[in-house]
Amino acid sequence: MAAAAPPPPPTPAPSAPTGLSDSTPGGHPLFSRIRLATPLDIPYIQKLIHQLAIFEKLADLCTATESDLASTLFKSPPFHSFTIFLLEVSSRPFENDSAFHSQNFTPIERIINLDHSVSDPEAEAFANGISGDVVVAGFVLFFPSYSTFLGKPGFYVEDLFVRECYRRKGLGKMLLSAVASQAARMGYGRVEWAVLDWNANAIKFYEEMGANVLPEWRICRLTGPALEAHRDAN
Repeated sequence: MAAAAPPPPPTPAPSAPTGLSDSTPGGHPLFSRIRLATPLDIPYIQKLIHQLAIFEKLADLCTATESDLASTLFKSPPFHSFTIFLLEVSSRPFENDSAFHSQNFTPIERIINLDHSVSDPEAEAFANGISGDVVVAGFVLFFPSYSTFLGKPGFYVEDLFVRECYRRKGLGKMLLSAVASQAARMGYGRVEWAVLDWNANAIKFYEEMGANVLPEWRICRLTGPALEAHRDAN
């Protein structure tokens, strides 16, 4: 998770028609919500993945298109395969949208009190188009794994990302905690993920959440031509 300095106080201005830069009497509450993503969210997810790749200095490896995501995600019930929690924020309370409630997961809502309002230069691109000034601020993608040592399933977190202007506000912790909470409720044994060795801020963040960073383990990967070379091995 990248560390970013808090934005400077906004210059007083007349009320704007959209919300995240608006001044709120008595403070600047940021209403946050974590919900299950749906196929309608794929355009936001693709943009977030691209921003993550840029942040990790791996943009040249990021080739996923909206079509790729649509053909591989949302093919199984949540938590049985690839699952995405979407993080949304608003300067106003969320409307009670029953479409986001299911037997699988009830959206998690929190109010974060900020000293200053958030200036989001990409608010229009990430507006959810459903209600008010709600914008997509981040996501976490995870899927089931299995520990033979524990004899229990777990979750592996593939991606965790919060857009730059919403970092250092507890939202990354909220996303990761949502995955851990789901794993605990399902009786799973662990949640695992990888972190880039140069990302000291992320390592510190994960350690503060109670995670053990395992330097003795290395990631091994077959992809591209190396993977294709095994196509007719059997």
